[in-house]
Amino acid sequence: MSTDASWLDTIAWGPDGLVPAIAQDARSGRILMVAWMNREALRLTRELGQAVYWSRSRQRLWHKGEESGHWQHVRAIRLDCDGDVILLEVDQEGGIACHTGRVSCFYRRLDETGRWIETDPVMKDPEAIYGGGQ
Repeated sequence: MSTDASWLDTIAWGPDGLVPAIAQDARSGRILMVAWMNREALRLTRELGQAVYWSRSRQRLWHKGEESGHWQHVRAIRLDCDGDVILLEVDQEGGIACHTGRVSCFYRRLDETGRWIETDPVMKDPEAIYGGGQ
């Protein structure tokens, strides 16, 4: 694989050196999650073929699945028209992307009364995934 990183220079990185990254299920098209990437995370994602993000809360690189085993295998990396959002088309190992044990982080829908309704079931208890670390 080429070590030329000029493709990273075309991205409109935010003032904090980050861009939002959307993970989308490559088969269903469903949005699984949104995270953040810095240059190193995106470079590693391309190099490894697995999603690596920048954790703002931990202030470190986060290889998706490192704790849960729910790896994201990247099939395509896309850049939006403004060059400031990454879209990863992924195969989600284990079928769970959310730390709550759900398929997607977008499991709540606003109903007509203005209440958030949980629409997706928990597929696996987070305690069983993380051992209480979440």
